[in-house]
Amino acid sequence: MTKTVGLLVMAYGTPYKESDIEAYYTDIRHGKKPSPEEVQDLKDRYKFIGGISPLAKITDAQAEALRDKLNVMYKDQDIEFKLYIGLKHIHPYIEDALKQMNEDGIKEAVTIVLAPHFSNFSVGSYDKRANEEAEKYGIQLTHVKSFYQQPKFIQYWVKKINQTLTEIPEEEHDETVLVVSAHSLPEKMIMESHDPYPDQLTDTKNLLAELSNIEHTAQGWQSEGNTGTPWLGPDVQDLTRELYKEYGYKHFIYTPVGFVCNHLEVLYDNDYECKVVCDEIGAVYHRPPMPNTDDLFIGAMADEVYSVFSVKEEDKHD
Repeated sequence: MTKTVGLLVMAYGTPYKESDIEAYYTDIRHGKKPSPEEVQDLKDRYKFIGGISPLAKITDAQAEALRDKLNVMYKDQDIEFKLYIGLKHIHPYIEDALKQMNEDGIKEAVTIVLAPHFSNFSVGSYDKRANEEAEKYGIQLTHVKSFYQQPKFIQYWVKKINQTLTEIPEEEHDETVLVVSAHSLPEKMIMESHDPYPDQLTDTKNLLAELSNIEHTAQGWQSEGNTGTPWLGPDVQDLTRELYKEYGYKHFIYTPVGFVCNHLEVLYDNDYECKVVCDEIGAVYHRPPMPNTDDLFIGAMADEVYSVFSVKEEDKHD
């Protein structure tokens, strides 16, 4: 008999249409309404990338691809995954997904956040919300904490970096730098809790340096919030200027590995803001394609789910 297990894929969420922007921004700011100027600034950014973010459609496609991959992997074990999507800042919220799971009679689920690295303030906060809601219904959750160490995740980025290097004349490879980045977080919170997030990004950078053909690498942070307090740095734009000033690099390859698809932070913060800096210093901007639904990337998440969930299944039979 086939057992149905819930697959809860969690993500940040994005406005579906322009009229969602104010409510979405208010949710991000814990109920504090943004000023008309702040709303307009966000609208302008979305307009720059085509009117609205492609994130919602890509999140759905990634989640469906992961479910399909897992159902193939678990076919011989008589386990079938039923997909639920739970978002942090817009409907369907994480709580909505758990409520639906309960209505569907799901008693066990595995969760994954569409973010490769773990932080208590990102992945940890999603897991906490899911746990609190699951407890109400007696649903058992198994969490994927991170998947940045999965070989297929690293293989994806190594492949894309090497492809990008083929577009740069070989004699200029020594004047090329790889900028590896993730979403910045408030410095104080990270330091006070000894959060593993910064070290995990460093691990990723080191693996990419070791396994790809790139000669020079640097680590930066991007897309920090406007809280008036220090966030993890250096910011990728400042880092670009510093690297150019010190080394005179002609080519900058940006890999925002903390993100998993095309969305505002990549299409605007990298493709516009970082490119502006590259143009300003006379360097060439490069940014390999994001993972989106690439088979290696979906495979990395599926392998991590298989790893944590199969251990749980084995424990039950011991």
